[in-house]
Parts: sequence; C-alpha cells; structure tokens
Amino acid sequence: MGVDRRIIATIAVCIAGICLLPLVGVLAAAVLGNLDTLRQLADTVLLEYALTTLLLVVFVAAGTVLIGVTTAWLVVTCEFPFRRLLEGALVLPFAFPAYVLAYAYTDILDHPGIVQSTLRDVMGWGPRDYWFPEIRSLGGAAMMLTLVLYPYVYLLARAAFRMQAAKPFYSARSLGASPLRAFLRICLPIARPAVAAGALLVTMETIADFGTVAHFSVRTFATGIYTSWIGLADRGAAAQLSLGLLSFALLVAALEHINRGRASYASKGSHQPFVRFRLTGPRAFAAQMACAVPVLLGAVLPAVALFLMGLRAEQDIFSPRYLGFIQNTLKLAVLAALITVGAAIVLSTHHRLSQHHTAVVPLFIARLGYAVPGGVIAVGLLVPFATFDNWLDAQMRAAFDMSTGLLVTGSIWLMLTAYMIRFLAAAIGAYDSGLAAVTPNMDAASRVLGRTAWGTVRAVHLPLLRPGLLTAVLIVFVDTVKELPATLILRPFNHDTLAVHAFRLASDERLGAAAVPSLMIAAIGLLPVILLLVQMDDVRQARKSSSALAKG
Repeated sequence: MGVDRRIIATIAVCIAGICLLPLVGVLAAAVLGNLDTLRQLADTVLLEYALTTLLLVVFVAAGTVLIGVTTAWLVVTCEFPFRRLLEGALVLPFAFPAYVLAYAYTDILDHPGIVQSTLRDVMGWGPRDYWFPEIRSLGGAAMMLTLVLYPYVYLLARAAFRMQAAKPFYSARSLGASPLRAFLRICLPIARPAVAAGALLVTMETIADFGTVAHFSVRTFATGIYTSWIGLADRGAAAQLSLGLLSFALLVAALEHINRGRASYASKGSHQPFVRFRLTGPRAFAAQMACAVPVLLGAVLPAVALFLMGLRAEQDIFSPRYLGFIQNTLKLAVLAALITVGAAIVLSTHHRLSQHHTAVVPLFIARLGYAVPGGVIAVGLLVPFATFDNWLDAQMRAAFDMSTGLLVTGSIWLMLTAYMIRFLAAAIGAYDSGLAAVTPNMDAASRVLGRTAWGTVRAVHLPLLRPGLLTAVLIVFVDTVKELPATLILRPFNHDTLAVHAFRLASDERLGAAAVPSLMIAAIGLLPVILLLVQMDDVRQARKSSSALAKG
C-alpha cells in the first residue's frame, strides 16, 4: 500500500471513529447515569413519550404513502390538464421544514387566526359556541410532517412506476380487471420496495423531528430528550431517553438497508412504458385536485401565510442583529458542507482503492448518521467532550492556576462535527452516484501515467464528478440551515441561527416575527428543489431523445 493510500485509510478510520463517538457517548452516559429521573419519567410521562412517538410515526407514514403513491401513479399513467406542471410542483414542499409549516398553520388555524375569526364573524358565534379541530395536537403535528415528507414516497414511487413494464397491467385489464384493481393487484406490489424505502425514510425523519412537536406541545422522545437536558439538567436521563430513541432509529435503518437490498426486482423485465390514459371531465378534475391539494397545503398556502405574517411583523432584516443570524447560519452551513463533502470524498475513495474486505466498515459506520436524530447526536457528543473539557480545565488549574474554560463544547467546531455526522450519508450517496460512472480503467490509466491514488482523485475523479459534488454540497448546506435540535443544544452563547431564532420567537408566541426567518429558511430550501426539478427535466428530455432515436 502506497503512502497516500495509508494516509487516506488513516483519515477514513478517524472519520468513522468520530461518527461512532455519539453512539458510544450515549451508551456510556445511559449506563453510568443515575436512574432516579428515568424512574420518575417512567411513572409519569415515559409511556406517553413512547405511545405518542409510535402514533406519530404510524399517522405520518400512512399519510405520506397515501399521498405519495396516489400522486405518483396519476402523473405516470394519466394525462390531464397541467399534469407536467403538477408533476414538478409536487416536490415543492421539500423546501419547507415541518416546523416552519407549523408556525404558518398555527397563525391560520389557531383560535385568534383568520379561519376561526372569520367563522365567528360570519356565523355570529362566541368563543365557546362551536367546535374546531385543535391544530396544536398530535393530529396537527402529523399533518405538518405529512405535508413536507410525502415527496420522499412520491419520488421513489414515481421512479418505480416509470421503471415498471406495463405489459402485466395491460394483461390484467384485458382479463376484465378495472384500472384500480389492476393497480392494487399488479403495479403496487411490484413497486412495494420503493414505497417501503420512502416510508422508512419518512419514519426516520419523523422520529428525529423536534421543532414541530415542541411547538405543538406534543410529548415525544425528541422533546423528552431536550427537556431532560435543558429543563432538568440531567444528562444521564437525556442519554437514557436518547438510547431508547437511538435503538428505534437503528432498527428502522436496518429495515431500510434490508429493504434496499431486496428492491432490485421492482425493475426486472422488459421495459414497456405506460401509455397514459387521457382523463376528461370530472375524472380529470379529480386528478388535478389530488395532485394540486398537497402542493397548495404544503407549499403555496404556507408561503403566502408567512409572507403576510412577515409584513405584519415589520421586521428589519437588514438590522445588525438579523444580519448576525444570517451570517451565523451561512457560515455554519458553508463550513459544514465543505467538511462533510470532504469527509465523503475520503471515505468513498478509501472504499474504492482498498482491496481489503474491511474497507466497507468505515463507510457503513459513516452512513449510520442519517438514522440518528440530531438531538441524540448532540447529547452523544456533549457527554465525552464536556468530560474532556472539565478534565483539562482541572489539570490546568492544578498545574498553572489558570482556567481553559470550554475549549470544545463552547465552540462551533462541535456543532460542525454534529452536522458532519448527521448529513454524511447524504453526501456519500450524492458523491457515490457519480463515482459509479468512473470506470476502473480510468483509475488504471491514471496510475500507469504516474499519478498517485490521491493524484488520481484530484485529476480524474473530482473534475468528472463536479455535478455530483455540487449536489452533495447543496444538500448538506440546506440541511444544515434547517437543522434545529442539534443546533439548540450545541450552539455557543450568542451564536443563534435563523432556525434557532425562529424557534425562540415561536416559543414566545411571536409568530409574526418568526415568519421572517422562517421564510428565509424556506427560500434557501428551494435550492435543492430547483436542482431536483432541473434533473427531472433532463431525464425527461433524455427519454424523449432515446425514444426518437429508437423510432428512427
């Protein structure tokens, strides 16, 4: 093994060790921590945490599967007015974090909101003369999460339906099955691996959510961890709750990994694309509404509501305070994107260059981060690094009568470490998708010409993979801007981001003021959505070109 390969291997092992550190930290703190607080929680709210988290997962998974599969089937197999527009627009809710939707819908649907106020004015009712669904509830949180997470299922189901051979469907129709029956008996089972993968991703995002459930006062494991750490100042109890949530998250990640390994049969067979059914009249209108309502509720209505709320608040976004929030957010997002993508390049390169079967281990460990909620990562990092800071401070006081303070836990570098662990899997996925197109022969030719392994990465891989690198950087950048629980726990004093500022304002019931930073977060979130829409259009054009060549 050359010197550069050994260096890459060493760095890859160090990155994997850093990714494993939160898991070890949570486990150690949970085992060594005092059980008194956990016993009190077990007697009071622990069962509620478990049941509420489970119900939230079930509701959101069911809602996202229903919306995602229905809309994907309609845009792939049916032709109706504005289908092309709606096919792309269905991705727009990706730009909004669920907690931003929660702020918007609270302003719209809460008791003093425009809907109930108008209802009382029109009907002449008093505050207690009618019943209205409570938005600050488990159902409200499930609705918010469903509206922003259904694109996971939609995109995967849409791809699965496009890859399916249409012949079995048409055979079932020729035997007398209705379109709905043929879909349920033939097409949906074939697409089940893709739908299940989307549902599992939705499940992991749901159990990791903190901002939405905290704003709606819904008690889940995520809010329990934050309350134990910040409110009760009991890191042992926070670690024990984190361990419970981590176990469930890793179970979901294992199911997703197994499901992904079995998903290949969804695209087997000769590919004969569906000939779209042309819908007219009421059927066309129903299809339009089925595709338009998720977009309206998940993107258009919240954006309009936040804009109007921001106008009422009259916030000066160019004030030094706001510019500080923006600067903190952009600085953290840029640094996190560069560090995370750099780590992804090292890990993927090590896996590609190494001939040993253990080379997959660092890559596997690094991918675990996407299954670990941000709050769990924060607790897992704070426990060992706070211990180290306290030990170092005690040693310096004893030896030199000086205090070092919190060197690590009081810096932004611990936040960046948490972001890297949380989003490294997304960066690896984006980078590896492009790396698969670089054949081993290219590597061999570069080595024959005298380049080292790292020289091959710089001269061959990186130039060819520029689009994949841009995608990886953009994904990590936007995810960092949206991240809330890890930032809340790890941020240094007076280093708030847009997400933290919006959360604090919403917690104080200043929803109008919270709309301004929320809109900024949503605007930044549009970047990967635009990139995704461009890629969808490129794929569509490529398919048209290939079809034209085949006919020619």
